[in-house]
Amino acid sequence: MSALANEFEPGDDQAAIREGVRSVVTRFGDDYWLARDDDGKFPFEFHRAMADAGWLGITMPEEYGGSGLGVTEAAIMMHEVASHGGGMSATSAVHINLFGPHPIVVKGTPEQKARWVPRLVAGEDQCCFGFTEPDAGLNTTRIKTFAQKVAGGYLVHGQKVWTSTAQVANKIMLLTRTTKYEDCKRPTDGITIFYTDLDRSKIDVHRIPKMGRKSVDSNAIFIDGLFIPEADRIGEEGKGFSYILHSLNPERILIAVEAIGIGQDALRRAAKYARERVVFDRPIGQNQGIQHPLAENWMYLESAWQMAMRAAWLYDHDRPCGAEANAAKFLGARAGHDAAWQAIMTHGGFGYAKEYHVERLFREVSITRLAPITEQLILSFIAEKVLELPKSY
Repeated sequence: MSALANEFEPGDDQAAIREGVRSVVTRFGDDYWLARDDDGKFPFEFHRAMADAGWLGITMPEEYGGSGLGVTEAAIMMHEVASHGGGMSATSAVHINLFGPHPIVVKGTPEQKARWVPRLVAGEDQCCFGFTEPDAGLNTTRIKTFAQKVAGGYLVHGQKVWTSTAQVANKIMLLTRTTKYEDCKRPTDGITIFYTDLDRSKIDVHRIPKMGRKSVDSNAIFIDGLFIPEADRIGEEGKGFSYILHSLNPERILIAVEAIGIGQDALRRAAKYARERVVFDRPIGQNQGIQHPLAENWMYLESAWQMAMRAAWLYDHDRPCGAEANAAKFLGARAGHDAAWQAIMTHGGFGYAKEYHVERLFREVSITRLAPITEQLILSFIAEKVLELPKSY
């Protein structure tokens, strides 16, 4: 049951990435991730091991301590991270470093890059992202968090939701309005990005209990009078919406391969169990009722991987990849989710038990169907941009 990544002939450099990442990830086995699922503690040991091995900077510029590699290499890295039992708890602990800080790389000044990027690469800083708001959802132009210009910087009030790692982060990338929506010529105007210290005397952080990925916290945050120095603004005031667009397609590709990796992990476990579990004097894997759904899962996972790799190749060659990146996210999440569910069904009652880990993988992969963009918006995007159908919303 080899993954297409192993058949894809990725070249010596990319094969070395996979091997190097695997050497770190496999030091953290099922017992480690089950414990994090139980206690909800951030996987600091795993994060430190990945930082020490240099993987947090795979896409960051070489002059600031990174490797300067592309989305294809990042996808191979994150697929490997996802494939060994850690699920989204493992991937989310490092994923945020790859393209979340991309506005700094694209629009940051040399001084800002020198000040911020090496610390991210070394794992000395952990950054959370304050983008989503409870009343705006995916309609980013409708955010209300407001940064008022004052002497030397900005004073911010507002709230965000689903802010990952805010329990442990010391930095925050914050999306705000600096001009009210109703005062802008275009909905996308008047939005500004900051990267600044997470001042807990001005930012109240409330953890959201959730279904999976327990060790990588999600939060509602409330900002009351946070002062941000002007030196912590990224790019021009009011142009922030365009800056975040640079990271959207890479994020979709990475989520796709992570879901695929989790699905393949669950599928391997299901096939092993089906070979070994004997009922009515024969292994259950001899029954076509067990075989066929697993074979179908394999086909969908492999197909999703091909789409993800195509999207990554297009991005790395500066070609349009919106349709492919969105399709990869849709297909990867569906395939990973379905494979994890089928793994539970293959295990029968034991699939419901934490001992076999497939119920945990199912809970971990489920978020990929919901975030960072819903399936319905992807379908609408493909209908409009590829099939040239009228916009539906």
